[in-house]
Amino acid sequence: MAQYHYVTQEGFNKLMKDLEALRAQRPVISAQIAEARDKGDLSENAEYDAAKEAQGMLEMQISKLEATIANSRIIDTSKINTSSVQMLTKVKLMNHTMKREMVYTIVSETEADLKNGKLSVGTPIAKALMGKKKGETVEVQVPSGIMKLEILDITI
Repeated sequence: MAQYHYVTQEGFNKLMKDLEALRAQRPVISAQIAEARDKGDLSENAEYDAAKEAQGMLEMQISKLEATIANSRIIDTSKINTSSVQMLTKVKLMNHTMKREMVYTIVSETEADLKNGKLSVGTPIAKALMGKKKGETVEVQVPSGIMKLEILDITI
């Protein structure tokens, strides 16, 4: 059974844009292969080997992205319940270890962007927060040690 990949509409649109960009590279690589083939002996043609390898890598990336898109499910943000932490909720935390507030939105792996406060659902912090309610405190094992986080608010 395929594992669903939950994304926002914005994230889905980005996946589609990335796929189109990859597909647009196909003619370029085909032209490189044809040009290298025209240079003669393929057994000693490094350009041809490199172009064929690039084609294989491109097709692999396209195939992987197509599978991700096929298994994507767009989440309707208007139906998100903010009584507990879940995908696409924005969580305001007090990091008692560092004595500062932090705000993260829990997103899929493909939408993760820590600089913009988008935390991947697969991270230890997100896993520890999932299903927890406002006022709860969790302790998370991170590379630097144990982090103590209190959930101050959950919004969209």
